[in-house]
Amino acid sequence: MSESLIAAAEGTVLPVHALRPAQLESFLKGAPPFVAGYAALKEFKAKAGQVLTVPGQDGALAIALLGLGETGGASSFRALGAALPAGDYRVETAPTDLDHPQAALAFALGTYRFDRYRKAREAGPRLVTEGVDLDELHAVAHACALARDMVNTPANDMGPLQIETIAREIAEKHGAQFTVVVGDDLLAQNYPAVHAVGRAAHPDRAPRMIELAWGDPKHPVVAIVGKGVVFDTGGLDIKPSGGMRLMKKDMGGAAHALALGRMVMAAGLKVRLHVLLPVVENAISGDAMRPGDVLQTRKGLTVEVGNTDAEGRLILADALTRAEELSPVLTIDMATLTGAARVALGPQVIPFYTADDDLAGDLAAAARAVDDPLWRMPLWAGYEDALDGDIADLKNDPDAWAQAGSVTAALFLQRFAPAEGSWVHFDIFAWNPKARPGHPSGAAAQAVRALYAVLKGRYA
Repeated sequence: MSESLIAAAEGTVLPVHALRPAQLESFLKGAPPFVAGYAALKEFKAKAGQVLTVPGQDGALAIALLGLGETGGASSFRALGAALPAGDYRVETAPTDLDHPQAALAFALGTYRFDRYRKAREAGPRLVTEGVDLDELHAVAHACALARDMVNTPANDMGPLQIETIAREIAEKHGAQFTVVVGDDLLAQNYPAVHAVGRAAHPDRAPRMIELAWGDPKHPVVAIVGKGVVFDTGGLDIKPSGGMRLMKKDMGGAAHALALGRMVMAAGLKVRLHVLLPVVENAISGDAMRPGDVLQTRKGLTVEVGNTDAEGRLILADALTRAEELSPVLTIDMATLTGAARVALGPQVIPFYTADDDLAGDLAAAARAVDDPLWRMPLWAGYEDALDGDIADLKNDPDAWAQAGSVTAALFLQRFAPAEGSWVHFDIFAWNPKARPGHPSGAAAQAVRALYAVLKGRYA
């Protein structure tokens, strides 16, 4: 993405006035008459996210008005970034309690466009910012854009090799160690579940386990695990066409893990970071795993495959076991794991699961502070026996009586999560099905800004 936040402009800078409804009347009284008249004509009421671009007498854009709503603030600047035409802008009017760094970041997030496959690429607006850490804001905005670009890119251009290439480039940029295990070598290196899920794909799209390691080995270990299913047909339990249409986004967990890892490395947080990405295509061929198969896992537990479309938890099982071997103080996993999470909370609010009450409290506070909606869900022990296997240690499709599909998926992962340290699981959606101001339809970066705020607070 282009630099949408700048420290200074060389040419004309247009003013932006960010207003709450209670401020609007007073502002318009002091503004030129044509501004008040235009605001009345366009019914500008300073509602949250409402943007009005006011032309001058020559017809060119003169000023822009941004509504913050009664209590709104920084998050409304996403709508501003999305609505303004190309040019340089500066906030001239704003409430005294406005969080200027978060407003600038929101503006940058709002300027995001996915134009890889369009012939014409338009320049976007730039916001002149002062007194903020531009390097950090750029790092966070670019990381979120990376996750969105990866999720938006179709599977023919975002296969296992492409994710490996992106991860390798990030490792090289930040001086991280990089390792990858591919194809049948997964069996030799004891990643049997990753191999089983991905072995049916074409050899050019062979499954792999990717690992980045960065930071001082003396610092606390933080592991970030991301589900990387580049396309999910459902396997032999094939999805209907409607359910398969958006399965290019099933690598959203890996994209988010890379984005969060990139933020951590750019900020130089005092951690020993490991980013673990099991990357596969859940394809259909004569070598595909079958319903009823019993799979080995890195942990030594056996898993009976009840449904080949519940493959994400299988590859995460091996990756979480690898995380445990690193003795982390904190393990984070992110996955586009269940449709049940959307039934529970919809596309905009992300459920998370953890047994650590302090971590849950920190995440809830960070989610509010940076407007990255999260909601804690229960690791309800009463549903654990729904995972008991008939002929294996457990199964990947819980008994129907338990019903709570996102909860039982989290309970499955808990069997493989590190026993020491804290663990948190995010059942992300990574997608915005309905456009709204500052949030175009398509890929969405979710939970990573709240997670970064928590990590920064603990390890800066």
